[in-house]
Amino acid sequence: MRRKWLMLLAGLLIVIALSACGTKSQEDVTKELSGKLEEIKSYKANAKMTLQMGTEPQTYDIEVWHKDPMYYKVDLKNAQKDQSQMILRNDEGVFVLTPALNKSFKFQSEWPKNSSQAYLYESLINDIIDDKEATFKATKQHYIFETKTKYQNNQMLPTQEITLKKSDLSPVSVKVMDTDKNALVTVEFTGVKFNTSLDKKDFDMKKNMTSAQLEVPVMGEVADEEFSVKYPTEYSEYELIDQKEIKTENGKRVVLTYDGEKSFTLIQEKAEVRTASSLTSVSGDPVDLGFTIGALSNNTITWTHQGVDYLIASNDLTDEELTAIARSVQGNTVK
Repeated sequence: MRRKWLMLLAGLLIVIALSACGTKSQEDVTKELSGKLEEIKSYKANAKMTLQMGTEPQTYDIEVWHKDPMYYKVDLKNAQKDQSQMILRNDEGVFVLTPALNKSFKFQSEWPKNSSQAYLYESLINDIIDDKEATFKATKQHYIFETKTKYQNNQMLPTQEITLKKSDLSPVSVKVMDTDKNALVTVEFTGVKFNTSLDKKDFDMKKNMTSAQLEVPVMGEVADEEFSVKYPTEYSEYELIDQKEIKTENGKRVVLTYDGEKSFTLIQEKAEVRTASSLTSVSGDPVDLGFTIGALSNNTITWTHQGVDYLIASNDLTDEELTAIARSVQGNTVK
């Protein structure tokens, strides 16, 4: 009888020991993440981002520098196509640089506060903290959260799966998913260093434009024969009812008119390569289209991709719909 009681007692002690060192709860991890944000004064991160929104996957290299409280540098590169863009935030405002075209845009914007950002650590952690309905699970090495997103096209990309290392709560990967839980944007972090040495000068616009052009030289003019018209690869509810080609001093401009329950116009023309660096002020927000950074303002969205300027204008479409259609104008030429 005594042996039986000893065995029961031993079993109870094992259960207590296991529970004491068991997996942390969602609430425990969320509190730790909140504390982590307060500890971090700066970081550098490298990641690969893959998009599944066009006819074939596209992969981009991303380098992020952040210094508390509001200095940001996000360098976005597609090595295969020699594309490079950079988002900067400093004391002067928010800038989007396109070194190959000698162009820079200055935004009156609260970026990155106004939207989810899959490659910014503090944005991911705030999405976890803010979503009271987020789901959580733990594996041997990782914590995995599924949360709502705060994208402009939230209806198209409503959820994300965020994987963090247990050891230091650094990001491992992010999957941004559509309503069917298909991952349309995947970010895989290849290195993160917290509390690195960064100076305000590291976020200077002119300094970054000059250094970026050493890596990606100013491009030559895009020949007319290289300018192939692109069409939205999704959204069959919109019908192409007219296509016009207009001759310009710079080559040609193509105007596509779409109709349906809602209507919009898509304009494409060769991007002008500036002989000297130019700065354009924009009253709107920078929008991450994945393959490039666009500008969203006054019922329009504009962007430049592979030497071509694009503009979508509509009095009917919401900002979310404008952004979603813009994302789809980047596959093969499809009507």
